[in-house]
Amino acid sequence: MNHSARSLVGGALLLAAVLCGCTTINNMRPSTREARERAEQVQILQIKVMRYADQYAGLERQVINTLQSTLTNPEERLSTQRWKLQQAQSAYTIASGPNAITNALDMVVLATLSRMVVEDSWVNERYGARVRPVLQTYRSLEDSAWQMLPGILTDAQVTRLHEVIDQWRAQHPQVTAVAYIHFLDFAQQVGAPSAGEQQKPGNLFALVGLNPLAGLDPAVQQIELTRQLAERSIYYAQRVPDLLDMQVEMLTYQFVVMPETKGVLADLNRVSLIGSASDRLVRTLPDVLDAQREALVKELMRTLNTESANVGTLAVQLRATLQAGTDTANAVHGALDTAQKISSQFAPTPGAPPPPPSQQGPPFDIRQYTAMLAQATLTAREINTLARSADSMLPIVRTATQDAAAHVVDVENHLFLLLVLLVFAAAAAALLAALAYRRLVPRVERRTSL
Repeated sequence: MNHSARSLVGGALLLAAVLCGCTTINNMRPSTREARERAEQVQILQIKVMRYADQYAGLERQVINTLQSTLTNPEERLSTQRWKLQQAQSAYTIASGPNAITNALDMVVLATLSRMVVEDSWVNERYGARVRPVLQTYRSLEDSAWQMLPGILTDAQVTRLHEVIDQWRAQHPQVTAVAYIHFLDFAQQVGAPSAGEQQKPGNLFALVGLNPLAGLDPAVQQIELTRQLAERSIYYAQRVPDLLDMQVEMLTYQFVVMPETKGVLADLNRVSLIGSASDRLVRTLPDVLDAQREALVKELMRTLNTESANVGTLAVQLRATLQAGTDTANAVHGALDTAQKISSQFAPTPGAPPPPPSQQGPPFDIRQYTAMLAQATLTAREINTLARSADSMLPIVRTATQDAAAHVVDVENHLFLLLVLLVFAAAAAALLAALAYRRLVPRVERRTSL
């Protein structure tokens, strides 16, 4: 038994020594060292891609937030928020991919196509000069993405990648949702790789299917894959809260642009305006009532003053009219007296006493009687001529006197009618003014009491 135990222990030690020797020999092989170096380079590249994804998401989120602060249209805010979320989510998803080389190529494609969309669609069509800072940020991110490729791709491979991206953009100039477009997806759309291109050594597309852990021990490969999976999972899980925040913010913008929400917000705005108007009305109503009451009283007093002035003017005019009528009546009376005196001179006065007897003159003188007869003859002739003239003029004078008397009577009747009408007009105006005053005063008192 002791010999058997010693033999078993010795065999185990020998087997361990053989295995250690095999492992040491395997590690010393050039292919194994190259595989380990390639795995380390891939791991370093993966770390660069993850850091770049954080930088990409952080900068584009910051610059889009600045742009959103200048936007007033809810639809534009929603569109930029959706772009921001898709860009960040795509960057984190690419950085969490299983192949670091493919992740780097996808990140370059994302940065380049996003810069093209911002430059072609945002600057030239949608937002104009407002997105100049966004364009500058994406240009900087594009340059940083291409700087990850040296050491992984050759110059020819980098040139070929530029050609494939430019060719795809030329075929799809209207596409703006580029966040989820990967290298293999759009490369196949433009016909790449061409026939026989993938089999050429150093081909760009040969790197895509390259296993960075090839040449390592299978157990080491499984351990490395498990470690990378854990790193990627932790990386993405740490970024999920930021994505959720942007998702919630986008849902808020979507809620705002919904037609039902717009209607509710419009109703709330109208209710707010009604409340504000009611509040202003309550605050200003006493002042408005005081101003209106004061304006009403002033207007009433102004109306009363105007009517009083009109009544006073009418009374003055009536007084002047009555005075003019009185003066006219006196003038007519005087004219009638004058006419009566004139007519009485042409008619003999009945019952007048005979003229007194002539007194005894000087002694008789024939020459005096001769001269008196000559003078009497001339006088008789003149009297005869005057009588003939008076006889011819008497009908005319009588007719003129009668017409004047009739005209004077008509004037007196017309003036009397005018005086009567003026008296009635004055009485009616005074009555209307009294009625208006009695109606207006109670209304003013009632409004004042209110």
